[in-house]
Amino acid sequence: MRKPHTKRPPTVLTIAGVDSGGGAGIAADLKTFAALGVHGACAVTAVTAQNTVAVEEIYPLPPEAVTAQIAAVMSDLGCQAAKTGMLATEAVIEAVYLAVIQHRLKNLVVDPVMVASSGGILLEPQAKEAYRKTLIPVARVVTPNVPEAEALLERRLRRVEDLGPAARDLAHQWDVHPEAVVITGGHLLEKGEAVDVVYERRSDRVHYLLGSALDTRATHGSGCVFSAALAAYLARGDTLLAAVSAAKEFTTQAIRGGLEIGRGHGPVNPLWSLLQEEGES
Repeated sequence: MRKPHTKRPPTVLTIAGVDSGGGAGIAADLKTFAALGVHGACAVTAVTAQNTVAVEEIYPLPPEAVTAQIAAVMSDLGCQAAKTGMLATEAVIEAVYLAVIQHRLKNLVVDPVMVASSGGILLEPQAKEAYRKTLIPVARVVTPNVPEAEALLERRLRRVEDLGPAARDLAHQWDVHPEAVVITGGHLLEKGEAVDVVYERRSDRVHYLLGSALDTRATHGSGCVFSAALAAYLARGDTLLAAVSAAKEFTTQAIRGGLEIGRGHGPVNPLWSLLQEEGES
């Protein structure tokens, strides 16, 4: 999964929240970046008090604090890709959008995080429109799960067959369009398969990526790991579809190697490949 060691690896910036349980958000992103051989930089948007059972408190950072973190990274390290996770408030979303434009962030992966796997609400209600008007149009790839796609489209998605048209509609809602929309279909399992749908705007094609459904509760952070892996592969120079396919496989393995800790949804394990290498040595 990792490229040979280099002293000048690509840098990937995660703009997301802190999960005190270590399973999602920036913790999951940085572990994913390390496993894939890229350098992870971060801009913290919010601090949460959460574990595998619940999100107990959310403390959003001031927008200017997020802006300053991004500026500090870009003035020195730069980045070859960036991803957003939990942004929490309308003001932070707008601040991140302005930073994306100012610093010309490329290979931007927008994961429109709204609800935690434990059910905790991670986005203030009025902020959904800010996603639509600002960040989604300037993303290279948008990666909602099924509930997030339903919220953005304001309609129900009941079958895998609904996801292709949904991804196409999401990609064409704005005057400026993301290059692709990926709807991760883990919430809609059919015949033991977890199907992710990729819509590429330039070719107007829908791709269905099949994967085995895994019988596990250790899924906390899976969306974060997927979007982080996708950003890492794009930073390494993979084509979009190859990056999506590789990110899906990486996330599947992270879920398969998930940790059975806590009383709720245990965290996925982005370091599964390192542990596997230790077992083989």
